[in-house]
Amino acid sequence: MLCFRHRSLPQRQPKRSVMGIWKAIKAAFAPGISVPPDARRLSAVDEVALSASLRALPVGERGWITLSEARALFSPMNDQYAFGEMDEVGKTSLAAFAAESDHRSAFDLMPIEGRVYFTRKAN
Repeated sequence: MLCFRHRSLPQRQPKRSVMGIWKAIKAAFAPGISVPPDARRLSAVDEVALSASLRALPVGERGWITLSEARALFSPMNDQYAFGEMDEVGKTSLAAFAAESDHRSAFDLMPIEGRVYFTRKAN
């Protein structure tokens, strides 16, 4: 009768792939990735509320209102045409408001985002 000796095969321990180790090493030494917070939402119920929000904005910080809010406050045109090529009144009113000495801000119209950003400037 044949007798086979049962030999246990060595158990294979799971190995990390070289890429997995490399990824772990890079993560350990990589600088922390800091995502800047979204800009502050400003109150735009009326010009007085927007003015107060802009005055409270720290120098260099951005805040935003929706394009619809900006249109309601500064433009006589409907949403589709507000602040476009033909809306000189809206663009001029918005620029004058942003430039007032109490507000000292620059503005950026971002139609894709549906926002108007204000950035507070130093004196």
